[in-house]
Amino acid sequence: MASYVLRRILQVIPVFLGATLLIYFMVFAMPGDPIRALFGDKPPSDAVIEALRAQYKLDQPFIVQYLSYLGGIFRLDFGTTFSGQDVLTVLGRTFPVTLRLAVMAVVIAFVLAIIIGATSAIFKGTWYDQLMLVVALIFIAVPVFVLAFVGQFFLGVKWGIFNPTVGADNGWGGLWLPAIVLGLSVYATSMRLTRSSMIEMMGQDWVRTAYGKGLSRGRVIPVHVLRNSLIPMVTDMATTFGTLMVGATVTEGIFNVPGVGNTLYQAILRHESPTIVSFVTVFVVVYVFVNLLIDLLYGLLDPRIRYVS
Repeated sequence: MASYVLRRILQVIPVFLGATLLIYFMVFAMPGDPIRALFGDKPPSDAVIEALRAQYKLDQPFIVQYLSYLGGIFRLDFGTTFSGQDVLTVLGRTFPVTLRLAVMAVVIAFVLAIIIGATSAIFKGTWYDQLMLVVALIFIAVPVFVLAFVGQFFLGVKWGIFNPTVGADNGWGGLWLPAIVLGLSVYATSMRLTRSSMIEMMGQDWVRTAYGKGLSRGRVIPVHVLRNSLIPMVTDMATTFGTLMVGATVTEGIFNVPGVGNTLYQAILRHESPTIVSFVTVFVVVYVFVNLLIDLLYGLLDPRIRYVS
């Protein structure tokens, strides 16, 4: 198993190089002049523009800019934003907020997917199962910004259960409303996977054998059937976690969450190559390691899975 983990960690290196190269090239190829765009309708003199170009190495060829950035990463120097802030400082301020939001949303989606998916499988074909299917389809079909505005109005403004915006209150308690919105927007797929997987498991011979040995339904369903049905759902949750880390921009904007999404969006508008590439690079590394943890979790869920070198 140790060799398997080491091999998966080494796979991060080409993924890291490929992601940074691709993202840096895409930012480099974006139309427009980021330095002139900083000053809006009142551009400075050409001398000032050229000085700023030299300061941010924008006067260098693409490969020189990329290698310079890559060398800075290995020295833990992620560059500076156009406003003069260190990118690593900005990342350290915003990344924990988005990470907390993503973790809370995944936990909410995970709990809903297990509870609703398992009960729908047990009561397959009943009114409850049909109702949960309709509700899941509604959450899949409704755009997240609509769900966010509805939740903000009713849960935040009208009923006052949560704060309608986050702002400086971005601890675990202040992120409940956007986390609930994101959790509801992504739970439906995992719920349907759990339901279908449990229905398939309950028809297996080994389940009938367990009942034949005298095991109660309260023992067979949660311990044997549900445990073996979680692998598709856990895989989907790993993908969902990565999606939430990079795709919560709209939700962060609506709820004024000072996270990565807002910062990354502003960086894209300003063509800030170091900020964009650094943020995306961190996302790639986190996503790879989350998938590694999910792969290792498979062995706990299904003892038949073994890791070979």
